[in-house]
Amino acid sequence: MGMIEKDSKFYPDKTFVETSQINSLEMYRTMYERSVNEPESFWKEVAEELVWFKKPHTILKYNFDNRNGRIFHEWFRGGYTNMSYNCLDRHMGTENENKRALVWQGEPDEDTREFTYRELLTEVCRFSNVLKKKGLKKGDRVTLYMPMVWQLPVAMLACARLGLPHSIVFGGFSSEALMHRIQESESKLLITVDESIRGGKTFDLKSNADQALLKCPSVEHVIVVKRTGHVSSWKEGRDVWLDEEINSPDIGDFCECEHMEAEDTLFILYTSGSTGKPKGQVHTTGGYMTYVYLTQKLVFDLRKESFYWCMADIGWITGHSYIVYGPLLNGTTTFMYEGTPLYPAPDRAWELIERYKITICYTAPTAIRALSRQGESWPAKRDLSSLKLLGTVGEPINPEAWMWYYENVGRRSCPIVDTWWQTETGGIMISPLPGAAPTKPGSAQFPFFGIVPRVCDPGVEDFEKQGEKMKPGETGHLCIEKPWPGLSRTIYGDHARWEQTYFYQYPGMYFTGDGCYMDAEGYHFLQGRVDDVINISGHRISTAEVESALVLHKDVAEAAAAAKPDEIKGQSIYVFVTLKLGVEPTEALKKELIDHVRKEIGAIASPDTLQFAISLPKTRSGKIMRRILRKIAENKTDDLGDVSTLEDADVIRDLIQNRS
Repeated sequence: MGMIEKDSKFYPDKTFVETSQINSLEMYRTMYERSVNEPESFWKEVAEELVWFKKPHTILKYNFDNRNGRIFHEWFRGGYTNMSYNCLDRHMGTENENKRALVWQGEPDEDTREFTYRELLTEVCRFSNVLKKKGLKKGDRVTLYMPMVWQLPVAMLACARLGLPHSIVFGGFSSEALMHRIQESESKLLITVDESIRGGKTFDLKSNADQALLKCPSVEHVIVVKRTGHVSSWKEGRDVWLDEEINSPDIGDFCECEHMEAEDTLFILYTSGSTGKPKGQVHTTGGYMTYVYLTQKLVFDLRKESFYWCMADIGWITGHSYIVYGPLLNGTTTFMYEGTPLYPAPDRAWELIERYKITICYTAPTAIRALSRQGESWPAKRDLSSLKLLGTVGEPINPEAWMWYYENVGRRSCPIVDTWWQTETGGIMISPLPGAAPTKPGSAQFPFFGIVPRVCDPGVEDFEKQGEKMKPGETGHLCIEKPWPGLSRTIYGDHARWEQTYFYQYPGMYFTGDGCYMDAEGYHFLQGRVDDVINISGHRISTAEVESALVLHKDVAEAAAAAKPDEIKGQSIYVFVTLKLGVEPTEALKKELIDHVRKEIGAIASPDTLQFAISLPKTRSGKIMRRILRKIAENKTDDLGDVSTLEDADVIRDLIQNRS
């Protein structure tokens, strides 16, 4: 199998296309037109591929226009189902029952676990019975503060089985961040671990949890997973070890699941904001389940033999949707890795793909750039021939990183699905379907079924005319015209904030907050957050465009651009540059890089300020915290907002100290 490159497009070969679920542009267009013109019948048919204890009486009811009253959307009203049942019980009695469901690899090489669908069902049922023993009832919230251990998806599925909305807090968060999220959700129970293992180090999560719980009176019980066996604090009567509870003689191997109405809450997931408290996105059972099921199935072109690795952390929406729920709904084998892709050696990711014969790899552009910085020799010495499909997620991928991934990991044989979506959207919104049409580096391509994107003109001041479309090639604000099943229903406890954040800017549409342009062929090119567009004397320059130009230079590993206030031009360009290993930062190189951007884009895009950086501020999921860079560029570092997701606080201190 090999890709075919023609006119800057990349075509999957005939063998790949012939076996793809969506194998032509004509097939995609026919299905897409039906999905947007007949959404109720389209999504009803998709939902019927899953198990419902009671069929819904109303498929869709919504209002997206604040001028017509309260914003809402409801899917599959009157229908009763259960996510855990569809991920596990539904596969019993089929060929999937004894198929591997979950393969877990710990950071220490000897730590591994595998579960068939039958074994995973038993494990989830036993965990569910432990939760029932603690007196939890349908609707009670449960917070999970855990690293990438196999007990995390088990706990998620156990919560879903009993109708307990879970709120997962990433295991690298501080005690304060955890405290706020527990308080917001008023959780009754916390599930955590003694210590986490990452990069050869251990981190005391139990102490963080205990510190947070000093101000969380709603929590009545704490279940602790034994990862290392070292615990520094314990509260008798509240804290219990999971293995002792789950192996108790009164804990059975089966647990009946709750019948959940489609609009019952499945989980709450908090996203950080530049100001104010984090936003608890509420995702419900029926719509989210149906949407994640179909996106996983078609975007990743799943086959019976697919062995799928999403490198994200389950603490983020990508992990919820495409490590746990999406793969298991489809009867796929999903792979989990506890550590980082660069430890204990820079080829750890490639070694795991070689060892386990992974067929699908889904990761972030940031991770690709970090791996590419180590050089081409690391993936080159590994056998990556098992790979059939690659994917990216989290932010727009620059064409240079796309090509590195394509050439060095996919060996010019694997299609790449460059997916765009958000925590709020629940699942993938714009993405290639790998057998349907050629891809273009840096483009998320076409909308998924049911998604109606519109690139709106942000310069329209007349309220009644807002929402006018941009011409091909012009960057505007990406909005979505119609509802889809995966969209969050509200911000927990603050519906007005949900309405104001997403629906007031462009009446009748969901405002994504992202910039985008569409080329003449209808390919979508995401440009990052709209506040990542720099307005220089009336000229709008995308930060992504500047960054792509910089990483073309042979000495640049990573770059990020931000707007700096300018008395004359309004804004100027401030860039942060991380150099490749062994390259020294000099004034001559700084001038060379500025001239390089001028040559690649033009004088209008020439950075006024360039700061060399040891590293860029990133979340623990690998996303660059661009709002931090904006505040440094603006010299407004007194209040950086919520930085609880930051991986390394020293990076910010270094950037502020060395601000140009």
